[in-house]
Amino acid sequence: MDIIETHSYVETEEFAREFSKNLKSGSVLAFFGGMGMGKTAFVRGLAKGLGLDCEVSSPTFAIVNDYGGSPALVHFDMYRITSWEDLYTTGFFDYLDAGAILCVEWSENIENALPENTTRIEIAKGQNENDRIIKIY
Repeated sequence: MDIIETHSYVETEEFAREFSKNLKSGSVLAFFGGMGMGKTAFVRGLAKGLGLDCEVSSPTFAIVNDYGGSPALVHFDMYRITSWEDLYTTGFFDYLDAGAILCVEWSENIENALPENTTRIEIAKGQNENDRIIKIY
């Protein structure tokens, strides 16, 4: 397990930008952490690191945002996914089979569907308001 502490939104993005160098086709990142912890900021940094020029936003209402790229960077919000049927309607398995890089917020809702080699990223508030403790395992 790696533990990283960032002290601002910008530092979280920068860390994710560097972290993106570890990603390859088929990578799945499962995010854990409450609202406002920086999950979308992390994905924004990944997109920048992958050379994507796109607006990254939380897919809360859309459920999935496909930012393109080769392989594609696909951002899921599984907050409202409560069944296997719901999960199938998101296209999750199609994107997985296509070799996209998947970023999954609220992944605890689909824990049983995550591939074995999923990278888990837990983000929690640190000592100060803008501090974040990022655990990667």
